[in-house]
Amino acid sequence: MSTVFPIRSGAALRALRIWSDLYSVRYRRAMPAGTGAEEYPPGMAPSTALPHTFARAVVGLRAVRPRREILLEELPPPQRLAPYAFALGATVMRDGEEVATGRLVLLHDPSGPPAWDGTLRLVTYVTAEVELEMAADPMLAAVGWSWLMDALAAHDAHYTAAGGTVTQTLSTRFGELAGPPTAADLEVRASWTPLDEDLTAHLHAWCALLSSTAGLPPPGVTSIGDI
Repeated sequence: MSTVFPIRSGAALRALRIWSDLYSVRYRRAMPAGTGAEEYPPGMAPSTALPHTFARAVVGLRAVRPRREILLEELPPPQRLAPYAFALGATVMRDGEEVATGRLVLLHDPSGPPAWDGTLRLVTYVTAEVELEMAADPMLAAVGWSWLMDALAAHDAHYTAAGGTVTQTLSTRFGELAGPPTAADLEVRASWTPLDEDLTAHLHAWCALLSSTAGLPPPGVTSIGDI
């Protein structure tokens, strides 16, 4: 079940879905020689010159050091969504197990597409396995969306034109597939236009979304199960 929230750049989300299928957060292989990828900074789309706005935004994203449970890495970005792109992948670990993953793509189009209301656009995909009882809660989608909105507000990350979808899914495994017979997942797909050239606050907010989706306690707080 998907819940759609107001969005003005649906094409970017649809393209991100395709890119996400091609480049998983577990992507570890080096780009093969001869592709041209080795000529550019890691995680950046090819470009002969980086505009100041885009370069400063990338510096802000690279400057963040998340909480220890969140592992960040730069990924090959999508090549056709915008003239300039940068991508990050995240894996959230708890007790040595992966509990959530995510991708964050920064797009920059100096022409300023009307749907963006700006020249920068952040597009994200976050997913985590949740308890079956939680997945059955009709309010879960609204809660999942509020995690993003609250995180942006808490970190003073200024934005406009935000929208996306929150999807609750139930999966039943058969045959030789490992894992519990029935599993539930929550997926948050969203995009927004940052009003700040320094995107440090936006990445902190994204890490907060990852933490909420993964069910991590607030930083500095120990959950009862860890005592």
